[in-house]
Amino acid sequence: MNASSNINNNMDNSTIASQTSSTSIQGKNISQKTWQQAAAQTNALLNAVSQAVIGQEVVVRQLCVCLLAGGHALVEGLPGLGKTLMVKAYAKAIGGSYHRVQFTPDLMPADITGHTLYDMQTGQWKVRKGPVFCNLLLADEINRASAKTQSALLEVMQEQQVTIEGTTYDVEQPFITIATQNPLEHEGTYPLPEAQLDRFLFNILIDYPSEQDEALMLKTVLGGQIGASLDLSQVPQVMSPERLLLLQKLTAQVSIDDRVVHYALQIIRATRQYHGIVAGSGPRGGIALLRAARANALLDSRHYVIPDDVVAVAIPVLRHRVALSADYQIEGVRPEQVIAQILNSVPAPRQ
Repeated sequence: MNASSNINNNMDNSTIASQTSSTSIQGKNISQKTWQQAAAQTNALLNAVSQAVIGQEVVVRQLCVCLLAGGHALVEGLPGLGKTLMVKAYAKAIGGSYHRVQFTPDLMPADITGHTLYDMQTGQWKVRKGPVFCNLLLADEINRASAKTQSALLEVMQEQQVTIEGTTYDVEQPFITIATQNPLEHEGTYPLPEAQLDRFLFNILIDYPSEQDEALMLKTVLGGQIGASLDLSQVPQVMSPERLLLLQKLTAQVSIDDRVVHYALQIIRATRQYHGIVAGSGPRGGIALLRAARANALLDSRHYVIPDDVVAVAIPVLRHRVALSADYQIEGVRPEQVIAQILNSVPAPRQ
């Protein structure tokens, strides 16, 4: 059986995994039908989440790109814009486990990863696993916890494992961390260190909805229901965590031409010498740029990356990986404005 088999079939997961990793090299042996079926599944995921999240199509798509690329997301936005709702909707749509941790100054690392405790009845030490053992972890207001607590996420975000009292435990797969922070409140917050920021594939900004979307939201919430929350019961489960994991493996097979790789490299290197940037992106930024571009291509039913895919994901990938000069910050220049200038200055490859 080859990799062109229908991804919707009830096949053994290990069989599909072996096909996408060994039989297929950069997607060459995977049929167009398989790519179309994968794109249909991802678009079904987008549609399912949209049943609960009104508007914010760009943000919903960017989170989907993170899921397909197996990356983590840092979402910035004012309270009440639907960040938590969006994560819950994705968790329900993929049928995965979901945990929410409210980060506070008194939160300890063990509150996130887990700890050992002594059982008086058995006379043995037992491990109580923390909330990181799930598919989707919402780290709400992550910058309200101390740097020590924030660093507890470094290992699990990078290596997909947690060390408790010297013993290493693997987390569930797929595992995605979606952290949120309020861009306006700074009192009582601890800015994320660069090492922590670099672990996030995307830095997503969620803004106010349009007038039309906000009007629809008001009608929906006030349409005879109790409370002020949008209804998650309308979100169908369109796939399983195992299926999402297979889609991630298929995303890794999306082919990238050397010219597109060089294009992404030039963008990354331009951030290190562009006027107004005092610290550019490191090599991990280039890797993230191409990983996200692959996922964007899959969403568009393509098995190959084009320069437009790189451009589409460049701002959320690089927004948190560049540091602007003091002059630019005083003038109110935002990182995305400088990144847009860089994209305009780097020539894209042509056929």
